[in-house]
Amino acid sequence: MFMKTKTFALSALALAASSAAFAQSSGQVTLYGTVDANVQVLDGAATQTRVQSGGLSGSRLGVRGQEDLGGGLRAFFTLESGLNLDDGTYGQGTFWGRQAYVGLGTPYGNVSLGRQYSSLYTLTDQFSQFSNVASGASTAVIGGFGGYEPVRGSTSSATGNGGPARVNNSVKLESANYGGFSAGALWGMGEVTGGTKGNRVADIYGRYTGYGVDAMVSMVDDKADVLGQNRRTVSAAAAYDWNSFRFNGGVMEVNDRSVANQDGKGYWLGASYRLGQHQFKGQYVESKNAGALPDGKTQAFGVGYQYDLSKRTALYSSVTRFKNDGIGYVDRAAGTIPVGLTDANNRNLTEFVAGIRHSF
Repeated sequence: MFMKTKTFALSALALAASSAAFAQSSGQVTLYGTVDANVQVLDGAATQTRVQSGGLSGSRLGVRGQEDLGGGLRAFFTLESGLNLDDGTYGQGTFWGRQAYVGLGTPYGNVSLGRQYSSLYTLTDQFSQFSNVASGASTAVIGGFGGYEPVRGSTSSATGNGGPARVNNSVKLESANYGGFSAGALWGMGEVTGGTKGNRVADIYGRYTGYGVDAMVSMVDDKADVLGQNRRTVSAAAAYDWNSFRFNGGVMEVNDRSVANQDGKGYWLGASYRLGQHQFKGQYVESKNAGALPDGKTQAFGVGYQYDLSKRTALYSSVTRFKNDGIGYVDRAAGTIPVGLTDANNRNLTEFVAGIRHSF
């Protein structure tokens, strides 16, 4: 019995070794992730202290790979799951909630299918001093805009197929880089019988990178005839790197063509300075209603500090002040505000965060 078990174990190891060798010769698969948690103190009409997951960036566990097919072709895939370190659950409401797609790369560009980032996610993340995660040192309001859609403060999609940040059932085309210029388009299928054209997410974008400048324009059209909703978000952002400084800014406008008429617009401006392992940054964001309740406005200003212990591990902290005004104001900071932190007489919040991030 012992000899049979030993023989089986040796055979399994030999098979694993041969499989690994085949994988190394024909392709590459990488396991990666980020674990990020912080202590957050929110002070308004009341005070609350809590542990939050994702401050500098959202916590995640992912697998990505590619295979060289020859002739300039390659196959690639990404499977990425969001993690909530504070309670051990997964994020985005589904296991592979961050990304799940497979594609084919060519010398002219890429085509991919699955659950993928829209240009709105890229724009509010890469052109911001703070990440666009929902809570912590990089609250979505400071990171870009709450819920990626300025005034409604909602991550919901009109079509119900993932939302404007990550789009389900999507096909994405991205061009190669030509002299610093690139462009892309995404089509998210609503998969409703008889609603091929009316129940979908359409996304087009362009980008230029060169001479220290990085700029992007984006238009995401989220339409659901079945629900009578039609939301279009137009955005533009740019960043400039000069020595140890980085300057950034962007504008965003939402045209809500549904009966609710929850239009919105806003902008953000930020800057950072790096000195060795130290990074100092600040950002101002203004977001306001422009539809049925035009007087609502949120202003936020945050300053942050990051100390890199290594290339993979960093300590960070931030202080942010959120000011909410108007009858139709959007009451938010750090995602959904817990009940009781604001009231009719005290709508403003101050947020302090201290945390640690490790990537692998």
